[in-house]
Amino acid sequence: MATIRDIAKLAGVSPATVSRVLNYDQELSVAQETKQRIFEVAEELNYTKHKRANKAVKSVIRLVQWYNEAEELADLYYLSIRLGIEKKAEELNIQIRRETLNDLSDTQVSGTIALGKFDAEQIRQLRKVDDNLLFVDFDGMNMGLNSIVVDFDQSLNLVIDYFIQQGHQKIGILSGKEATKHNLQPIEDPRLHAFKTKLEQINLYRPEFTLTAAFSMEAGKTAMTKFLMETKEYPNALFASSDALAVGAMQAIQEAGLKIPEDISVIGFNDVSVAKYVSPSLSTVKVETEWMGELAVSTILELAKEVSPVPRKITLGTKLIQRDSTK
Repeated sequence: MATIRDIAKLAGVSPATVSRVLNYDQELSVAQETKQRIFEVAEELNYTKHKRANKAVKSVIRLVQWYNEAEELADLYYLSIRLGIEKKAEELNIQIRRETLNDLSDTQVSGTIALGKFDAEQIRQLRKVDDNLLFVDFDGMNMGLNSIVVDFDQSLNLVIDYFIQQGHQKIGILSGKEATKHNLQPIEDPRLHAFKTKLEQINLYRPEFTLTAAFSMEAGKTAMTKFLMETKEYPNALFASSDALAVGAMQAIQEAGLKIPEDISVIGFNDVSVAKYVSPSLSTVKVETEWMGELAVSTILELAKEVSPVPRKITLGTKLIQRDSTK
């Protein structure tokens, strides 16, 4: 694992600054550009180095994201996928053309990767400029769209089975709340659905242990602080729908005078770089975000070669990484 000093050296800042940024220290005053550089270096140091292909002609792939740069830093999931896309493209000597939905060009491209969540109107916009579309982290199968998604049912089975093996019966969730950008349509957190379904099957679902917050450290901390102030009973095991939410919840738990994992075990989701550096280090469900990005590039190139008779959906499994936030 890369050390904080390694990150500091490549980012051009002090180790203390790196530590405070990775731990979401809200009292730290540092430029947005510096934060982004630190997070990107932390992610990149976990990646396998690729040999750059030497090709004379570059293909072009359009990349459309639903998150802006500031939102990427609030929850590093999409940042990590984007870096995987860019690294694979560099390896293959392919140019990535980043565009927004408000500024889609008519540039000739091999295909378009749409990263994130999109509503029906936004999908119509994308279809107007390219018929070779691949959605990443969005299931568009019902609309006839090619997609790469995560298997959330398998992920939550891993989490709940682990909690039960550790003797936990009071299991809670801090789920993510988000909406589409254009018309603010609420997006259901598939992790919450999988969590509830699994626990209901074994008669352990407790609705009072279900919390929701926006996908950010600050929102997770606020939601958990409020919950602990208002309740007399709390879960002894908590799953958070992202690592950022988990870090926020951990801060709230510790500030309430409770210990992790002695009082509450915590598991996050994604395994972004931050998970390794917080204290205690965060147990989490690892999504192979880098590979997800790489797979997106390979898949869009395959789709460009031959039109598929039916839409393609690729579902990726996950694995549980056990660290110090669980017993």
